[in-house]
Amino acid sequence: MKFITKRIHAFLDYPVAIALIILPFLLGLGSSHPLALQLSVATGIAAFMLTLLTDHHLGAFRVIPYKYHLIVDFSVAIIFILAPFIFSFQGIDMYYYWINGAAVLSVVSLHKPEQVV
Repeated sequence: MKFITKRIHAFLDYPVAIALIILPFLLGLGSSHPLALQLSVATGIAAFMLTLLTDHHLGAFRVIPYKYHLIVDFSVAIIFILAPFIFSFQGIDMYYYWINGAAVLSVVSLHKPEQVV
């Protein structure tokens, strides 16, 4: 039951990137390790740039193929899930990364393959 289309994914990208930049400050991330705040902000900036460069209807420059965008999203999900173990994140820092990693992994996993006409 894969239902997330390229169009839906494109509409999610910008708000998610902005949330990754703003939420760490609002939630007070970094209490268990300063990298908990920095990793999210850096990922948010990179995600915003990736979205601008992706070849989909909301991409401004459309130079990165969409399938590579999905590979990057999958990689970020895995890194976010592993980050609390690698960097010893605790409390809100740990849950933030696990929840975001699981959410991104779900979006990528539920992605509907493009129909070639």
